[in-house]
Amino acid sequence: MRAERAKEIEILVLRHQLRLLERQVVRPQLRPADRALLAALSRALPRRAWSSFVVSPATLLRWHRELVARRWTYPHRRPGRPATPDVVRELVVRLARENPGWGYRRIQGELVGLGVSLAASTVWEILRREGIEPAPRLESSWREFLRRQAASIVECDFLTVDTVFLKRFYILFFIELASRRVHLGGITTNPDGAWVTQQARNLLMRLDDEDVRARFLIRDRDSKFTRDFDEVFRSQGIRVIKAPVRAPQARAHAERWIGSLRRECLDRLLIVSRRHLERVVRVYAQHYNGHRPHRALAQRPPLARQPPAIGERVPSGEPISLHRLRRRDRLGGLLHE
Repeated sequence: MRAERAKEIEILVLRHQLRLLERQVVRPQLRPADRALLAALSRALPRRAWSSFVVSPATLLRWHRELVARRWTYPHRRPGRPATPDVVRELVVRLARENPGWGYRRIQGELVGLGVSLAASTVWEILRREGIEPAPRLESSWREFLRRQAASIVECDFLTVDTVFLKRFYILFFIELASRRVHLGGITTNPDGAWVTQQARNLLMRLDDEDVRARFLIRDRDSKFTRDFDEVFRSQGIRVIKAPVRAPQARAHAERWIGSLRRECLDRLLIVSRRHLERVVRVYAQHYNGHRPHRALAQRPPLARQPPAIGERVPSGEPISLHRLRRRDRLGGLLHE
């Protein structure tokens, strides 16, 4: 073992030699093992010491995303529903033009009699694209339905996060459509039926304490949402609505929150453990509910309080001045308030 002074001198010598090599090599050639080692060692060094690396922090994050993508690669499949054959589309348009009094439901019935199985929504879409009136609608669209019922609707969904060690965690969350407030259900590596059901009970107790009355719960058709999960809500008079298959717009608010969480927080961090992930998501949820502005809420956060006017005195007795504003950093400066 050498003295600390000798080690420090050796570090200075190695740093200087590294600068000499950087002048000769424009861009170093790194192997996958080198990238993995540098990404792992970056977690052991404070951020102020990251200048010692030959790459930038953004490069380290990109290497981790590529590693996760290679680890969780699924068979490629074209997204969306299969395209409707041109022959069937032409037949729908012909039936509508030769029979102006027929609506899309009647056309669907005629197609069934001809042995053609086609959804009513597909018939509607074909007629709309051709500029033909599909007939008066008897059912509300999702946009109209949510606008009227938003005060009593809650959405729920899962999102996945991969750690730096390629361990996958599942995050369950709920969002109120009227206030856009997010409730975190829990984080686990095994979201089985018993765990998901318990999170549903915890949410209902929380809403009951806050005197929030929900009438509808919108969820996707994920197998993690079991019958016991739905029964917990039905026992409280809440109707469970399953979103259509491959229809993310039916759960647009949940998808929007997932996108905001990833863009503003998770995509800029390397998650190490479950405890680390819980703290990051909890802090972001507090920032989202209590500070982040929302266009649908007139640029106010879900749990907004009326801000004091310029010149108005606060409880301490001092007037508000824009020259005395201070910034508060969250998550090491990733979020600013």
